Amino acid sequence: MACASGSSTSLLILLNQSRLGPQSQKGHQRIDSSISFGASLPFSSARRRTKVGLRRMAKPIVKAETLTIEKSGIKVVRNPPESKLTELGVRKWPKWGCPPSKFPWTYSAKETCYLLEGKVKVYPDGAEEPVEITAGDLVEFPKGMSCTWDVSVGVDKHYNFE
Repeated sequence: MACASGSSTSLLILLNQSRLGPQSQKGHQRIDSSISFGASLPFSSARRRTKVGLRRMAKPIVKAETLTIEKSGIKVVRNPPESKLTELGVRKWPKWGCPPSKFPWTYSAKETCYLLEGKVKVYPDGAEEPVEITAGDLVEFPKGMSCTWDVSVGVDKHYNFE
């Protein structure tokens, strides 16, 4: 487990005892060290110094799951698959952007948009809570909806009106 702290990282390495031979298990259950980026492994002088062989480690695969949320008439698909974006032709849609700002908006037609950048809280008229949208979200706004956009991080998006 690694935990960032300033310019160094604390690292606790738990050795798998089932892979160690009986003679190597004794006294080698835990190595507690501090790693500075670009430096060798400095071990605390109060602890037993142990040579640690670093092996090539597999890169973790991080797979974001698609999540669909519908709130106050707004449908938000977080992390839509690229196949869905291609199917809709999102990358061919026109683009629109704005800096951080707050403004009212009424949708005269259904809008589908894909946020490339930005963070927005959309306050639909009459709703108690805002709908938060961020970069990577595919969003559908219904025709006739009036709301207020509160843009905290500048927006860049592809959009399509139906």
